[in-house]
Parts: sequence; C-alpha cells; structure tokens
Amino acid sequence: MKSFTKFIGIGGLATLLQYGLMIAFVEWLQIPEVLASAIAYGSSAVGNYLANYYWTFNSNKNHLNTFPKFVLVASAGLLLNTLIFYVLFRLDIHYMVAQIFATLVTLAFNFTAHKFWIYRK
Repeated sequence: MKSFTKFIGIGGLATLLQYGLMIAFVEWLQIPEVLASAIAYGSSAVGNYLANYYWTFNSNKNHLNTFPKFVLVASAGLLLNTLIFYVLFRLDIHYMVAQIFATLVTLAFNFTAHKFWIYRK
C-alpha cells in the first residue's frame, strides 16, 4: 500500500502539470482539446518516470531495462487517455470533466503496469 500512496502522490503532481498544460494549450494557445490532452499527457510522463523510478518503487534496475517498458506503458496510457477523452468530449462533456474520467481509468492501468511489470522486484 505504501508504493500506491507514493504513486498517487507522484501521479498527483504529474496530473497537476498535465492539467495545467492542457488548460494553457486550450485556453491560451487555442490548441484543439483532444490534441491538447494528448500533448499534456506526454509532457508530464518524463518527470513521472524519474520520480517513480527513484522514489515510489526505489528501483535498482538499469534504465535500459525499465525505460523501454515505461515508454510502452506510457504510450498505452496515452492511447487509453486520448481514446476515453475523445469519446467523452464528442458526447459534449466539458473537456475538464472528460479529462478527469480519462485520468481515473489510466491511473489504475498505470499503477498496475508499473508495479507488476516495469519495477517488479
């Protein structure tokens, strides 16, 4: 449970970054919402990887082993996030509400993949 709590903390910071970027992209730069969501998700992923590697899972595995797995999981998470966001947004759900739902689904997917595949002891 301790690693899940840390994962939520790191994920919360990454999510704040993601949401802040998405709002800036949509409101200030006028980037279409689905694209803004995807770019923001990808942008927050690098810090998320490093924080989870060193702090959440205290990994001692080589980055050559963990980083490719992370990229695969982050790509699958990006696809899942974008698909859920797209469907909800097309149903005329406000982009922030759509993002919250997409975040909750990808949270469960990401934690499972990180704990049992990327950083498995």
